[in-house]
Amino acid sequence: MGQNLKNDLLIEDLQQAAIDFKDEHPTEIIRWGIDRLGASAFTLACSFGYEDVALVDMLLKVDPDVDIFYLDTDLHFSETYEIRDRLHEYFQKEFTRVSPVLSLKQQATEHGEKLWEKSPDICCRIRKVEPLRNYLQGFEGWITGIRREQSPTRANTEVIEYDQTFGLVKINPLAFWDTKQVWNYIYEHQIPYNPLHDQNYPSIGCFPCTRPVRPGEDPRAGRWAGTQKIECGLHNTPLESK
Repeated sequence: MGQNLKNDLLIEDLQQAAIDFKDEHPTEIIRWGIDRLGASAFTLACSFGYEDVALVDMLLKVDPDVDIFYLDTDLHFSETYEIRDRLHEYFQKEFTRVSPVLSLKQQATEHGEKLWEKSPDICCRIRKVEPLRNYLQGFEGWITGIRREQSPTRANTEVIEYDQTFGLVKINPLAFWDTKQVWNYIYEHQIPYNPLHDQNYPSIGCFPCTRPVRPGEDPRAGRWAGTQKIECGLHNTPLESK
């Protein structure tokens, strides 16, 4: 017998739903999750990158009351904070700020200056993973903008999964969409987006750890460039592929 999740869902239910909804429009995948768990059970993780601004539009068309949050590392580009404010005005939606326990000053005191240069994994854990883990405890499922096309580590992503790291249902509505499909949606619906995307930043993280991507490089090559790090730790391999 499969592992019981909340609302009598089984991991096998999620695996079957992933098959059934693989080719459905992202809004229908979102609708499935909300119908099964309820709007108050879900939250959307928004980094204000182009995938996420498209998802915000889709989600609000399904249910405008679903929570949307962002991880504020205190190290975002100014353009990221500006697009947050523009989207707030555009959608008339509050984005919940989730911040680390340690301020940058406290982090420097405990771990030394510019921790992101010396130990980027520890920096991401403090400023992203731990705040996310704490915040997700209040929910039964979360919605993300990760796509198979983004990197080899995301190549097995399903539209519906069990996230064993955080113990939640994980919905990835754009998993099978390519870059062109996402941008076509943004243009069609005239959604504001981060101008850094027009400056060779396909993936935008913290400013000390993100550079523009050169022609021919992987879309995430600008993240933690010069290190072996390719993920911040928020997204891990689906249970069924481990």
